Amino acid sequence: MHHRLTYVLGAGAAALIATATPALAQGEVAGPSAERIRQVIVYGDDPCPASTGGEITVCARQEEKERYRIPKELRENPDFGSTRNEAWANRVKSIEYVGKSGTESCTPDGAGGVTGCFTKLAAQAKAERRMTGEQSWADLVAAEREKRLSTIDADSEKIEERVKAEEAARARAAQEGLEDKGAPVTTPPADSKPDHRH
Repeated sequence: MHHRLTYVLGAGAAALIATATPALAQGEVAGPSAERIRQVIVYGDDPCPASTGGEITVCARQEEKERYRIPKELRENPDFGSTRNEAWANRVKSIEYVGKSGTESCTPDGAGGVTGCFTKLAAQAKAERRMTGEQSWADLVAAEREKRLSTIDADSEKIEERVKAEEAARARAAQEGLEDKGAPVTTPPADSKPDHRH
C-alpha cells in the first residue's frame, strides 16, 4: 500500500512540475501585456485611487449630481429602450401577450389560436392610427356631418328666400291678372306665414 501511495504522489508531482514550468518562464518576462488597466469613474471631489505596481488606474470624473443616475450614454440614446416614454401599464400589457397561446391568441397552437387574429390586427391598426394621427371612419363621418351642419342654416335661408320670391312673384302675377279683370285686390296680412306645401 505504501508503494502505491508513493507512486500516485510521485505521478501527481511530476504532472504539477510539467505544467508549472512554462508558467514560471512566462512570469519572469514583464511587458506591456502584463500591465493591468483599471478604469474608475469618480464623482464630485472624490479622490482618484492611486495606481499600484502592476496596475494603471485611469479615472473619469463626473459631476456629483450624476452619482446615482443612469449613465448619460443610456439616458440620451434614442434607440435604447423604445418604451422609455411609455406608461408601465402599457408595457405590462405588451408583455402579457408574449407567451399567450390557445383561444384568442392568434397563434397556430391550440384549437382556437386563430380566433384572436382579427383582434390583434384591429389593435395594431388602431395603435398605428393613433401614432400617425390618422382619423378613423367615425372621425371622418363626424367631420362630414359637422361640415353639412355648418352650411345647413345658410342653405335653408337661401331656399326660404327663393320660395318667398316665387310666392311674391305669383302674388304679383295674380294681382295683375285680377286688376285686368276689374276684380278687387286683396293682400294677405303681413304677419301671416306663407304656405310652403307644394
